[in-house]
Amino acid sequence: MLMAASLVLLMTPALALFYGGMTRQKSVLNMMMMSFSAMGVVGVVYVLWGWSMSYGTQDVLGLFANPFEMFGLAGVIGDADNWMVSTLGAYPQVIDVAFQVTFAIITVALISGAIAERVKFGTWLVFVGVWVTLAFFPLAHMVWGGGLLSHSENGLASMIFGTVDDGDGGLTAAVGPVDFAGGTVVHINAGMAALVLVLLIGKRYDFGRTAFRPHSLPLVMLGAGLLWFGWFGFNAGSAFGANGAAGLAWINTTVATAAAMLGWLLTERIRDGHPTSLGAASGVVAGLVAITPAAGSVHPLGAIALGAVSGALCALAVGLKHRFGYDDSLDVVGVHLVAGLWGTIAIGLLATGTFGTAPGVFYSAEGWKLLVVQIVIALAALVFTAIMTAIAYVICRPLGWRITEADEQSGIDGAEHAESAYEASTNALIR
Repeated sequence: MLMAASLVLLMTPALALFYGGMTRQKSVLNMMMMSFSAMGVVGVVYVLWGWSMSYGTQDVLGLFANPFEMFGLAGVIGDADNWMVSTLGAYPQVIDVAFQVTFAIITVALISGAIAERVKFGTWLVFVGVWVTLAFFPLAHMVWGGGLLSHSENGLASMIFGTVDDGDGGLTAAVGPVDFAGGTVVHINAGMAALVLVLLIGKRYDFGRTAFRPHSLPLVMLGAGLLWFGWFGFNAGSAFGANGAAGLAWINTTVATAAAMLGWLLTERIRDGHPTSLGAASGVVAGLVAITPAAGSVHPLGAIALGAVSGALCALAVGLKHRFGYDDSLDVVGVHLVAGLWGTIAIGLLATGTFGTAPGVFYSAEGWKLLVVQIVIALAALVFTAIMTAIAYVICRPLGWRITEADEQSGIDGAEHAESAYEASTNALIR
């Protein structure tokens, strides 16, 4: 589990490379700093109250747990007799804390790509702490901590299709929702937050008048490759052991990602006449996102289908920002929101029912029930995140969100950090 946690932590620097390469050279440092700073803020906040809000036992209306119950990891590391506290009887609970904090970090880092090149760095730092408190920790509790979107007898799924005996003297949802590694908690959450911020903060000043081209495609491809590598910790690690579920998640992650890359490239070839390296890298991410909620519940053949559709779907979705006029700078909405929704809902079609979940439409006449549940939890996550992100935006508004037009034109790296990613003598060649 510590290796899985380390792989997931690697995903944030990998994202910094991926996003950094996609921006213009005058913005690359700020873009990378937005990802790195998430590790600083969330790393501290999670230990203070994030774990308690996500996985505490004192539930508040199924939305979050008492942030003070385990504040500062009280009672999480050692018990009254100074024995390490275990989780599921398998390993010390502090290891689970290490694993889960990396999910919180990468989620908020993902949002940054949507608002690249125009946001004050200080405001971003405050927003990170506010947003994970209002949106990420509660949604993690709702889905994975026994809250409103979980298998809980008080969850939405139980309200829709009733409950059954869980075998331990309690009740659980008759048709439980499935989110193996974070389709709702991570990707729908980050994607919807990105959309809300893009609409509230507004466009870059030269959006629609200037072609925003990646300044370093090699960096983009390196970042995508490292994301793929780290994602094995993300998905296979969510099996919480070296077992068959981990093996299935690993192979499903691989084939879905491969199929998504091919699906994106084929879409580019048909639409534009040529495949691109940016398309290959983006297709990889689209596949990784889509398979995240389904990695432990579909057959590898289903994973291939899921990935191929995701690649093609996202290749088309990233163009919507030009049609509707919103400035999703690095396609967070077009990839993470779209692929996160598709992966979450597709479980209702492709789940085999042989890996501890209810079967989907393609495997059972009763599969429509799981499809309904998956749609409900996806919509609930969308609405909750939209509201919480808007509140977080308003809280941070007195600090000022936007840099000036002059600073945006000259470059946010110099304006916010007094640094340049490249020597001045080479700027003209790289610009």
